[in-house]
Amino acid sequence: MPAIPASTRSSITLRLLLHAKEHWPQLGRLQVTCRGGFAYAAAILPGADEPQPLFRLRYGGSAHSFGFAVYSSATSRYEDTILLTGSPAGTPQEALDTAGTLYAAGIAGTQPPNDLRRQPLRDRKLRR
Repeated sequence: MPAIPASTRSSITLRLLLHAKEHWPQLGRLQVTCRGGFAYAAAILPGADEPQPLFRLRYGGSAHSFGFAVYSSATSRYEDTILLTGSPAGTPQEALDTAGTLYAAGIAGTQPPNDLRRQPLRDRKLRR
């Protein structure tokens, strides 16, 4: 897997920061870091000190389409996932929208959901 070129790293960072500011203010401050062929996005939620990992982009040679993996608090790993568009690859903004949508339910308490493995979601719905 090729390393992300410096110009693409800058582009990814700028695109994500602008998109987060405009569409996902509830995520607080977004951090973007690049290592090798990956770009990682984490949010410092309002009132929190530690960054919450959100997702990872996998560079495949194009500055416009990246593989996507969401961070799972339950496993403490990045899990390859499809975007809301139904595609396994897309723009950094689509990745942020997908991760933001997944975590939005937990943002009200300033913590993303982290207990999904304790009991299936369908069982939780039946108990309400």
